[in-house]
Amino acid sequence: MISHTEENYLKALYNLASDTGEVSVSELSIQLGIKKPTVTSMMQALAKKDLVLYESYKPIRLTESGKKEARIIIRKHRLTEMFLVEKMGFGWENVHEIAEQVEHIDSPEFFEKMDELLGRPRLDPHGSPIPGVNGEMISVENYKLSDCKAGEEVILSAVINTSAEFLTFLNQYEIKLGIHIKILSIEPFDRSMTISYGSRTAQVLSHTVCERLLVEKHH
Repeated sequence: MISHTEENYLKALYNLASDTGEVSVSELSIQLGIKKPTVTSMMQALAKKDLVLYESYKPIRLTESGKKEARIIIRKHRLTEMFLVEKMGFGWENVHEIAEQVEHIDSPEFFEKMDELLGRPRLDPHGSPIPGVNGEMISVENYKLSDCKAGEEVILSAVINTSAEFLTFLNQYEIKLGIHIKILSIEPFDRSMTISYGSRTAQVLSHTVCERLLVEKHH
């Protein structure tokens, strides 16, 4: 059995893992707001369960079984967010905290039913892929809006930052997944973009915002 606390560590490790798959104790400590000695003792416990590879003073790596467990937790979280939005009418900015609690329910049948009722979605309300029942992850081809060029037309497919503050900001600007965006111009000085979408014909977005919006090319 894996405790709720251990699940939180596995998910944080998975989300923090860079291209190398390595995470330092310091990074994990900051991410979770937990002191380093506590993190270290938890890593030793997870290593005994063959969920992480841990040696003193070396970066932490998830084992294959650790990655699978982390993806199953992420699956439960993202399915819950989708259920709250699609079936219960919650705004996409109000679902994270509830899903943080529901993800710890240990009932495959419960989440299988949720998945079935939703029509087996591939993506959550923020455009992130929902792992499969065995933790398999689909790959999604997205680009940052900030990497696009003037004149391009794209479709908003996901958001990187899912904090309530950022999502509320997007709501105020009527920015939601699926909108068609035309990049009118890019300001060389601060790389802010002027875009058009929906009823907005010349909306300026900062580079910070554009870096957090993922798009796919409009064919």
